[in-house]
Amino acid sequence: MMLKKTICAVAFLLLACGIPVVAQEKGLWRAESTTAQSITGDVAFGGEKMSINFSAFVIAQIRSLEPGEVSAVFDADSSAGGSGNLFRLNIPGAKKFVHKNTLCGTEDVQWMATYVVGRSLKIAFFSGSKMPVFTLNEIANSTDLCGTFSYAR
Repeated sequence: MMLKKTICAVAFLLLACGIPVVAQEKGLWRAESTTAQSITGDVAFGGEKMSINFSAFVIAQIRSLEPGEVSAVFDADSSAGGSGNLFRLNIPGAKKFVHKNTLCGTEDVQWMATYVVGRSLKIAFFSGSKMPVFTLNEIANSTDLCGTFSYAR
Protein backbone atom coordinates (compact mmCIF):
# COMPACT_ATOMS: atom_id res chain seq x y z
CA MET A 1 0.00 0.00 0.00
CA MET A 2 2.80 2.42 0.93
CA LEU A 3 4.66 1.53 -2.27
CA LYS A 4 1.54 2.37 -4.29
CA LYS A 5 1.29 5.80 -2.58
CA THR A 6 4.97 6.47 -3.22
CA ILE A 7 4.63 5.53 -6.90
CA CYS A 8 1.59 7.84 -7.22
CA ALA A 9 3.48 10.70 -5.60
CA VAL A 10 6.46 10.23 -7.93
CA ALA A 11 4.14 10.07 -10.95
CA PHE A 12 2.50 13.31 -9.82
CA LEU A 13 5.90 14.98 -9.64
CA LEU A 14 6.82 13.80 -13.12
CA LEU A 15 3.58 15.25 -14.51
CA ALA A 16 3.87 18.54 -12.64
CA CYS A 17 5.07 21.38 -14.81
CA GLY A 18 6.09 24.96 -14.23
CA ILE A 19 9.02 26.84 -12.77
CA PRO A 20 11.25 24.49 -10.78
CA VAL A 21 11.46 25.09 -7.05
CA VAL A 22 14.85 25.44 -5.45
CA ALA A 23 16.66 22.15 -6.05
CA GLN A 24 17.23 21.25 -2.41
CA GLU A 25 13.48 20.92 -1.69
CA LYS A 26 12.64 19.10 -4.90
CA GLY A 27 11.45 15.51 -4.66
CA LEU A 28 9.66 13.24 -2.22
CA TRP A 29 10.21 13.62 1.53
CA ARG A 30 9.15 10.99 4.09
CA ALA A 31 7.43 12.24 7.26
CA GLU A 32 9.88 11.84 10.13
CA SER A 33 8.58 13.74 13.16
CA THR A 34 5.51 12.62 15.05
CA THR A 35 3.66 15.80 14.00
CA ALA A 36 4.49 15.22 10.33
CA GLN A 37 3.37 11.60 10.55
CA SER A 38 0.08 12.50 12.23
CA ILE A 39 -0.82 15.64 10.24
CA THR A 40 0.80 15.89 6.80
CA GLY A 41 2.22 12.49 5.98
CA ASP A 42 4.85 12.54 3.25
CA VAL A 43 5.34 15.70 1.17
CA ALA A 44 6.69 16.24 -2.34
CA PHE A 45 8.00 19.27 -4.22
CA GLY A 46 8.04 19.57 -7.98
CA GLY A 47 7.76 22.43 -10.41
CA GLU A 48 5.79 25.25 -8.84
CA LYS A 49 3.73 22.90 -6.68
CA MET A 50 4.00 20.93 -3.49
CA SER A 51 1.96 17.92 -2.53
CA ILE A 52 0.70 17.08 0.96
CA ASN A 53 -1.15 13.80 1.35
CA PHE A 54 -1.86 13.72 -2.43
CA SER A 55 -3.28 17.27 -2.50
CA ALA A 56 -1.31 19.70 -4.68
CA PHE A 57 -0.80 23.37 -3.83
CA VAL A 58 0.83 26.11 -5.89
CA ILE A 59 3.87 27.66 -4.20
CA ALA A 60 5.99 30.69 -5.02
CA GLN A 61 9.46 31.19 -3.64
CA ILE A 62 9.71 34.66 -2.10
CA ARG A 63 13.31 34.71 -0.89
CA SER A 64 16.12 32.79 0.74
CA LEU A 65 16.39 32.82 4.53
CA GLU A 66 19.50 34.09 6.31
CA PRO A 67 21.28 31.68 8.72
CA GLY A 68 20.01 33.67 11.74
CA GLU A 69 16.45 33.45 10.47
CA VAL A 70 16.75 29.68 10.02
CA SER A 71 18.06 29.41 13.60
CA ALA A 72 15.13 31.44 14.94
CA VAL A 73 12.36 29.40 13.32
CA PHE A 74 13.90 25.91 13.35
CA ASP A 75 16.15 26.10 16.42
CA ALA A 76 19.03 25.05 14.17
CA ASP A 77 22.74 25.74 14.56
CA SER A 78 23.47 28.60 12.15
CA SER A 79 26.92 27.13 11.44
CA ALA A 80 25.49 23.72 10.46
CA GLY A 81 25.13 24.72 6.83
CA GLY A 82 22.09 23.97 4.76
CA SER A 83 19.75 26.56 3.33
CA GLY A 84 16.29 27.90 3.93
CA ASN A 85 13.59 29.50 1.80
CA LEU A 86 10.35 31.37 2.32
CA PHE A 87 7.40 30.45 0.12
CA ARG A 88 3.94 31.93 -0.39
CA LEU A 89 1.03 29.51 -0.75
CA ASN A 90 -2.63 29.14 0.14
CA ILE A 91 -3.88 26.09 2.01
CA PRO A 92 -7.48 26.56 3.20
CA GLY A 93 -8.12 26.11 6.91
CA ALA A 94 -10.86 23.61 6.10
CA LYS A 95 -8.45 21.30 4.19
CA LYS A 96 -8.05 18.02 6.07
CA PHE A 97 -5.00 15.79 5.83
CA VAL A 98 -3.90 12.63 7.67
CA HIS A 99 -6.34 11.52 10.41
CA LYS A 100 -8.62 14.43 9.38
CA ASN A 101 -6.16 16.96 10.86
CA THR A 102 -5.67 20.49 9.55
CA LEU A 103 -2.40 22.42 9.39
CA CYS A 104 -3.50 25.47 11.37
CA GLY A 105 -6.91 24.90 12.93
CA THR A 106 -9.44 26.98 11.00
CA GLU A 107 -6.84 29.49 9.75
CA ASP A 108 -5.61 29.49 6.13
CA VAL A 109 -1.89 28.72 5.75
CA GLN A 110 -0.31 31.46 3.66
CA TRP A 111 3.45 31.13 4.29
CA MET A 112 5.90 28.25 4.43
CA ALA A 113 9.53 28.32 5.52
CA THR A 114 11.81 25.42 4.64
CA TYR A 115 15.25 24.39 5.84
CA VAL A 116 17.25 21.67 4.10
CA VAL A 117 20.49 20.24 5.42
CA GLY A 118 21.78 16.96 4.01
CA ARG A 119 18.92 14.48 3.76
CA SER A 120 16.74 16.36 6.22
CA LEU A 121 13.94 18.87 5.57
CA LYS A 122 12.13 21.00 8.12
CA ILE A 123 9.00 22.96 7.25
CA ALA A 124 7.23 25.66 9.26
CA PHE A 125 3.74 26.77 8.22
CA PHE A 126 2.34 30.22 9.04
CA SER A 127 -1.10 31.79 8.82
CA GLY A 128 -1.74 35.52 8.44
CA SER A 129 -1.43 37.81 5.46
CA LYS A 130 1.74 39.55 6.70
CA MET A 131 5.11 38.02 5.92
CA PRO A 132 6.50 36.29 9.03
CA VAL A 133 9.38 37.95 10.88
CA PHE A 134 12.15 35.47 11.61
CA THR A 135 13.69 36.64 14.88
CA LEU A 136 13.75 34.64 18.13
CA ASN A 137 11.46 37.13 19.89
CA GLU A 138 8.93 37.33 17.05
CA ILE A 139 8.79 33.55 16.56
CA ALA A 140 8.45 32.95 20.33
CA ASN A 141 5.48 35.34 20.48
CA SER A 142 3.96 34.52 17.10
CA THR A 143 0.30 33.58 16.91
CA ASP A 144 0.74 32.88 13.19
CA LEU A 145 3.15 29.92 13.52
CA CYS A 146 1.02 26.86 12.84
CA GLY A 147 3.68 24.23 13.45
CA THR A 148 7.00 22.79 12.39
CA PHE A 149 7.44 19.42 10.74
CA SER A 150 10.48 17.22 9.98
CA TYR A 151 11.05 15.02 6.92
CA ALA A 152 13.86 12.83 5.58
CA ARG A 153 14.91 11.20 2.33
